[in-house]
Amino acid sequence: MVEPRRQRTFRCRFLCMLFLLSAGFFIGSAFVVTDYKERFLSWGFVDAMQNTRLKTCETQCRPQGSESLPKGIVSKTSDLEMRPLWGPLDKKKSKSSMNLLAIAAGIKQKESVNKIVKKFLSSDFVVMLFHYDGIVDDWRDLVWSDHAIHVSAVNQTKWWFAKRFLHPDIVSEYAYIFLWDEDLGIENFNVGRYLKIIKEEGLEISQPALDPNISEVHHHLTARDSRSKVHRKINKLIGGGRKCDANSTEPPCTGWVEMMAPVFSRASWHCAWHMIQNDLVHAWGLDFQLGYCAQGDRTKNIGIVDSEYIIHYGLPTLGGSVANKTEEPNQATHDMSSHSSEKLVRKRSFVELEIFKNRWKKAVKEDNCWIDPYKKPPQQGKS
Repeated sequence: MVEPRRQRTFRCRFLCMLFLLSAGFFIGSAFVVTDYKERFLSWGFVDAMQNTRLKTCETQCRPQGSESLPKGIVSKTSDLEMRPLWGPLDKKKSKSSMNLLAIAAGIKQKESVNKIVKKFLSSDFVVMLFHYDGIVDDWRDLVWSDHAIHVSAVNQTKWWFAKRFLHPDIVSEYAYIFLWDEDLGIENFNVGRYLKIIKEEGLEISQPALDPNISEVHHHLTARDSRSKVHRKINKLIGGGRKCDANSTEPPCTGWVEMMAPVFSRASWHCAWHMIQNDLVHAWGLDFQLGYCAQGDRTKNIGIVDSEYIIHYGLPTLGGSVANKTEEPNQATHDMSSHSSEKLVRKRSFVELEIFKNRWKKAVKEDNCWIDPYKKPPQQGKS
């Protein structure tokens, strides 16, 4: 029986349509699968990139408190340079040669301080005065006064000021920090030559030698040796029957400076600042531990510069009453009060010394991760 023509035509069209639909389905599926794979791979790549970024960011060391800021806007350090209120911004100066002189100063030593500051200003120093008597305006007649930083707090020590105003982040721009007392004679001291010597000798912590004929010398190591340019050790008997010689490795025979005129490199000051105790304002005992901040061997990196020497007059200035401009003081009462205050200051200094020693011992005992580079080996018992 012959199939009707209309039915045959319909079947052909149906088969063609079915073929086209099947072909479209398979082709479309291929595209969908390919697109899914591409998206899947791209998502995996993005995840991998994000994980890598997270790991990289986790290893970055950011200053505490700046975590919410983009790294490039964070200004980690500061300095003591004065900035103009108007006009064009100054081009940043080279800091390689900049140094800092900080002096605890009272108005009674104005003439002495003026001589010291004038010598240092000629050698590109920033000057900072710590006014422990509260008097600032009476310094205004000096030509350099408006270019110095003045900080005032009544009856506070040099170390109190240093702990609060010479934080390592503030003074990190300065190659050397001279933290001096006010009662120093500098007629035989040249700043430029001193800097050249300590750089050549690799001294991280130093001080000018003291003229032994005029100065108040507390330890033999700081007395000037006229035969040398720099010395790091002494060879003689010191207090308590102790003997310093070429084999000595401990203060005050070597690796030691006195605290009236210390000079710190940038790196050594970063260390020393952390050792200054916030509540122990006289810093007694600190000098015997400064060797730990010498950035290496204290017997080599700490020294006394003999060719550039000073005089230490040893004037008792702390503990005196603050000057009163409106009243004439009774001299006898004033002298008695000052003498009593000086005794109390000295008594407090000894108390702080014992506190510092005990804190050091406690810190050494409790820190299991710290290794003492100067620890003495245990002595062998005699056989």
